Parts: sequence; C-alpha cells; structure tokens
Amino acid sequence: MTETFKAADKMRDMVAGNSLLIPVLGRFGISLGFADKTIHEVCQLHGVDEGTFLAVVNFCSGRDCSYDDVSLPSLMDYLREAHKYFLEFNLPTIRRRLLDAVDCSSGNDGIGIMILRFYDEYVSEVRRHMEYENNTVFVYVEHVLEGFLEKDYSISTFEGTHSPIGNKLNELKDVIIRYYPEKNSYLLNEVLLDIIMCEADLSSHCKVEDSIFVPAVKKAESELMDSGSASFSRTDPSEKDETGKKDALSDREKEVLVCIARGQSNKQIADNLFLSVHTVATHRRNISAKLQIHSTAGLTIYAIASKLVDMHELGLGQDTR
Repeated sequence: MTETFKAADKMRDMVAGNSLLIPVLGRFGISLGFADKTIHEVCQLHGVDEGTFLAVVNFCSGRDCSYDDVSLPSLMDYLREAHKYFLEFNLPTIRRRLLDAVDCSSGNDGIGIMILRFYDEYVSEVRRHMEYENNTVFVYVEHVLEGFLEKDYSISTFEGTHSPIGNKLNELKDVIIRYYPEKNSYLLNEVLLDIIMCEADLSSHCKVEDSIFVPAVKKAESELMDSGSASFSRTDPSEKDETGKKDALSDREKEVLVCIARGQSNKQIADNLFLSVHTVATHRRNISAKLQIHSTAGLTIYAIASKLVDMHELGLGQDTR
C-alpha cells in the first residue's frame, strides 16, 4: 500500500496527488492558499486536530490509517460539516441542474417527472439518515465522552443498522442513461457527472463512519467501562431515537398518504375515509412533518418506495395537489 501522509509532508503535495481531498479540507475548516506549509503547520494554523485529519485523509486516499489518535469531538465536527455540505449545498445544487436538464412536462411518458420524484425521495432519505446521526448517534457519543453509558444503546446499535446511502444515486444514473430521451446532451452529461461525484463522495463519507468513527467510539466505550467510573445516563431509553419515532406513520396517516399518492383532493380523502376536511389537512401536515417531505411528488414517491401503492396505478404527470 502507498506510504501514508505524515505531519511533515507539504499540504499542497497531498492535495496535488488527490484532488478529491479538497472537499475534505473544507469540512475541516481548512482554507486553500496554504503555500508550502506542512500538514502540521496548516492544521495548527486552523485549529484542526492533526491525528484526526491524518486519519481521514489517509483513509480517503486508500492508505493505511489508524483511529488511535483520533479526537472524537473533532471527527464529529467533521462529519456534521459533511452533512451540512450534502444537505444544504451539494444535493440542492444537483436538483437545480436536474430541473434544467430534464423535461418535466407530461411528455416523454412522464419520465422526467419520475426522475425528479425519485431524486426528491432519495434526498429525504439522506436527510433522515443524517439527522438521525446528528441528533441521536453524536449526542450519545458526547454522553460517552462525559462519562455516561446507556443500558440499551451502544455504538454497535448504530453499526448494525448503518447502511450506504450512495447506492440509489447509482440507480438514478442508470435510469437516466437507459431510459431518458436525451435532448440537451451537455446539461444532462454535466448533471450525470455531478451525480457520479456525489455518489463517490457519499460512499467515502459512510466508509469513514464505519472504519474510523465506529472503532474510535468502541475504544472510548471500552476505556470508560474499564475505568470503572462509568455512570448510566439518566436519559429515558425510549427517547434515544426521536427521529425514528417521528418518522413512524400511524395506520390512519398511511391511509391518507395512499389517497394523496392517488391524486385525491382533501375533500375526496375526507369523503373516502369518513373524516372532516380539517382532519385530513391536519393529517397531511403531520405526515409532512414526520417524513420531512413537503411536496406531493415527494410524498408520492415515498408511498411507492414504501410499497403502500403500486406505481402502475398512478397517472404520471398529473397534478396531484
């Protein structure tokens, strides 16, 4: 395997060998323009933990790395910043470029509309994934660092359910290549390249969590247990996963969601389910709040992905508001 980056190496040499590390610098809060400074000097200048930085850049470069010198607070700051980058910049930018590149009219058998629906549902899934990590996993780790453990939760709980989130972008890329009748090759090719880069970035991000973050947290848990000074958190275990609780739809909400996906108005839903129009409107607000999906298209694709409705029974290109 290639020799690892070391603190005495020049930062510009590291970046020159792998330009994909430039986003990593940004997530650590390191600006460009570091001239001939070493990695040690640049980290010191920007207040970045050197061991954490070296672990991440070596791992992302396919080189040997160790989590022994990783600072969990520094690593969590890095991961949170990555979440912010994807949710607030990268994924919204790709959506805007998709809108420019595909035909969202009712022509082309509605393929353009379904591409956007697929993408919106994917972004909602990524948002739930990252908010769970921000609001549950990282909070748990902060408690561990304060000397608290939980009886019914550990980082192994997260590890057992953590899954890659870039795969669906590969599916979207395949759908566009195979089925979309191309009209503006330059715009479409550019957004495809954006999707490919985003997929690789998200995949690398998840691998950092699996291969550096999780082992580092396990080490912290083990050291706390061995110290004999661990206390059990006073947090009610039932409150650990607020994201999961909020995302769970009731049976009635699922019935309303199916009606929304079928293009029914609030009045039609009220008549079909023997509810008042006001109650239906309340259910719709609650569904959107729980799923963090606020468009009818997004709710429709969620219903399809959750197998609440069959996509073949839905009319593509209809106004389902």
